[in-house]
Amino acid sequence: MAHSTAKQLWRAAQSGLDEVLQGEAATQETEDAAELLRMRDALFLKYVRIVQALQEAQDQLVQPQKRRLVERLLPALMGRVLELRRMQVENGMSEFRFMDHVMQDLKLTPSNVEIPIPKYFTREAERVHEERKVYLGKLLQEDELLKAEEPLPTAEEAVRIVQVAERGRQGRLRASIMRNIWREEQRERRRKQLPPVTMEPDTAATLIQKMWRGHHQRKETLQERAEEFKFIEMVPAVDMDKPAAAVLLAEEAQERMHALQEQRWAEYLQDQPRIRQLVIQTEGPDLKENLKEEIHKWFIECYNATGKFPDYPSVEQGGSDILFIKKTPEQLVQEIAAEAEEKERLAAKKAAKKLAATQEKKDKKEKKKKKKKKGGEPKPDGYSEFMADLTEGQQTYQMVWKQKDDSTNLMQRHEVELEKEETRLEVEKEIRLQVDELMREELKNLRMAIERDFSDPTKHKTRAKKKGKEKATKKKDKDLTANRTLSSLCDELMEQGLLKAAPHVRLASFLGDFSYLGSTLREADLDPQPSLYDIRQIIAMYAVLPLGSQALHQRAPAVRSMLLAGPLGVGKKTLLHSICTETSATLFDLSAANIAGKYPGKAGLQLMLHMVLKVAKLLQPSVLWIDNAEKTFLRRVSKEDRPLEPRRLRRELPRVLRQVGPDDRVLLLGTSRRPFDADPRPLFKVYERIVPVPRADYASRLLIWRKLIEQHGGLVSDALDLSSLAKISDGYTPGHLAQAVRAVLTEQRLLQQAERPLAAHNFIHALSTIEPVYEQEDAAFKTWIAKTPLMRKALKARREREAAERAAEEAAEKERKRRR
Repeated sequence: MAHSTAKQLWRAAQSGLDEVLQGEAATQETEDAAELLRMRDALFLKYVRIVQALQEAQDQLVQPQKRRLVERLLPALMGRVLELRRMQVENGMSEFRFMDHVMQDLKLTPSNVEIPIPKYFTREAERVHEERKVYLGKLLQEDELLKAEEPLPTAEEAVRIVQVAERGRQGRLRASIMRNIWREEQRERRRKQLPPVTMEPDTAATLIQKMWRGHHQRKETLQERAEEFKFIEMVPAVDMDKPAAAVLLAEEAQERMHALQEQRWAEYLQDQPRIRQLVIQTEGPDLKENLKEEIHKWFIECYNATGKFPDYPSVEQGGSDILFIKKTPEQLVQEIAAEAEEKERLAAKKAAKKLAATQEKKDKKEKKKKKKKKGGEPKPDGYSEFMADLTEGQQTYQMVWKQKDDSTNLMQRHEVELEKEETRLEVEKEIRLQVDELMREELKNLRMAIERDFSDPTKHKTRAKKKGKEKATKKKDKDLTANRTLSSLCDELMEQGLLKAAPHVRLASFLGDFSYLGSTLREADLDPQPSLYDIRQIIAMYAVLPLGSQALHQRAPAVRSMLLAGPLGVGKKTLLHSICTETSATLFDLSAANIAGKYPGKAGLQLMLHMVLKVAKLLQPSVLWIDNAEKTFLRRVSKEDRPLEPRRLRRELPRVLRQVGPDDRVLLLGTSRRPFDADPRPLFKVYERIVPVPRADYASRLLIWRKLIEQHGGLVSDALDLSSLAKISDGYTPGHLAQAVRAVLTEQRLLQQAERPLAAHNFIHALSTIEPVYEQEDAAFKTWIAKTPLMRKALKARREREAAERAAEEAAEKERKRRR
């Protein structure tokens, strides 16, 4: 992609952002709830489109200052996407929001609104992967070491392998000869059973010619049809698995572009100290003298107006920054005096609160606990943590880059003058702080000379006391492994099997098609099942984006724990591995079967969790995985599960979550195939987000069948009726379909495809040997999902709405009767 193309893509994304910010202002003026939801759905889709375009531009832009601006804007955009998603969940009271009607209005396709995983996430994950080889090299290279250490066969084993292969070849040859002899005998027997030939030779020849010409013409017609379809690209090419030459050239150009990006960024970082020093040397002295003169002038004006020197603003108040706002000295003195009076009033109020009754203190503690549970003070509807960043980024683009002509910057180097302007602001702040310290001392000397000493000696003591109290109130958590290095902790966790290497699985490999009738069914008061496409979107928003970006994780709506619940084979572990792959997260296995017999006793359990949390925070992002999560919250433990002590983490998991702060990119992820066996109350208390992973619908099964057959080397031809196969496989999970494909597409069957193309009946026998998800299990899942907190809330709201509608109808009926 050329620099001009990347610039055009960036310009289109910024213009789209400008339009969306205007739409944000329109939502604040809307009072209709239904219209507000629809507008927010449209905003969500538009934000996703902007993120797609901007992350593509960020991947191709070379100029370092442009890339820096885009990299600041991307987390804010993704954060706003997550905020709108949280609003959709709260207003719709469901983890799934079907927006096919809005997509139809905006003329978008599902691929246009796929939550993108920025490409720099992948490059950052690869970089983190290389860095962690220092600590996890033994674990990350385990497969390569096992392959390298495979012993070669001995001479006796080699001879036995050759003998087995030769005997198999002779047996196959003998069977082929005997089959040909048998066929010849059958042909001779049938010839003897035929009646004598009474047809004339000319008639027979004509008949033979007719049959041959018909056969030959049909063969030619089919060949011409296949060539025509291939010409208009209606059939897959034979070498479709091989990348085209144009694709290879594009990949090479992209690699060169990334190398050039790193080179320009390194040059930009190296040149920053020189530019900074240049600004300090050329502009620093003049700036310092001008500030001193202005502050001196302010001293004199205040003294002439009030008869005394004013108090110098503190660092918290802004220092000399607030002095140069267009205000009179009297206004500034009044503002400073008002702030002092306000501080005294607040101090008096705090003293009065300390003398309040103990009951009030208990009430305050209870309120604080409730606020902590709810996440602090409630924010107004529509409030955004990222709107200021979006507006600032848009304004920077409008003022600096929109009209800037950089056609002469063919090498895409950084702009020195632009960097000077940014550095000038930082240098001015530093010089202002230095000047403030000097002028405070000068003001102190002036007061001592003219007004004597009016300073209050008690202020410093009270401040010192307050600081001492603050230091006394801080408590440090006890570190049980203070004398151990990170490498030793990792080695121990790997030896115990708690720290594992996740397989390399991309989130895009979790196949699923879009639900095209979701909103239509919901408007008809039906509860549509989410598609696997929706599950992939949720995993991207709840796990991949927050874990992949520290800035986004700190400010976006946080998800500390999540439960994936679904039947066997729906892809829960695939989603787990894709999260670890996309973010290069460290995987810790805390399943009951994995920790059984390890670190016994209460002290051992605390040590294990302390080690896991410590390493998880140091090697973040991290995922704490609990398989069969329902066993942790079983009401009664069966005899088979008693040796595993499945309820060992029941009381510890809430404490673990409390130790995960907003700066810690640590996710507790549970997977469960029988969540209805657990006690729902503690289960829902630990896992903030409950994501049911359903069976694949028809559209997803059709896509999965095609992709699985192609991945295993099969050819999808006209003889293979995928539509019927997708219909027949209703009730089976993607794992079942993969099992059937592996059973059918053996090496021998793949070699026979030219003579015997694949057909649907080849897979039906393999499916018949697999147990599907029966209706009883499916009904148990639906019943359990209806008991989740979000669904209970939605059911309560529906009942209240129906009761209000009935009351309105009864009131209308009474009014009609009264009028009669």
